[in-house]
Amino acid sequence: MSDTPERDGEGKFTPKVPDEEILDAVRDLEPAGTADVGEVVGLARQNAGYRLQRLAEAGRVSRSKVGGSLVWSLPDDDSAEEGGEL
Repeated sequence: MSDTPERDGEGKFTPKVPDEEILDAVRDLEPAGTADVGEVVGLARQNAGYRLQRLAEAGRVSRSKVGGSLVWSLPDDDSAEEGGEL
């Protein structure tokens, strides 16, 4: 089954979309909606939301509410650029 995602040494699935690609989409769309990021990188909204949440927990993106929508942006400092893959 060639469509099965690969797993790393700990048995976790290896993401097909690297974190840097998601961060680039947030940078380009800022303020970026979850569905918009997913569309740009080829992920379903739910998967994009999960990945963005993980990036937020790592301090690589920040989230805020605009009206009734959740939007994502990059932190003001450059330290977010130096983080590794989640």
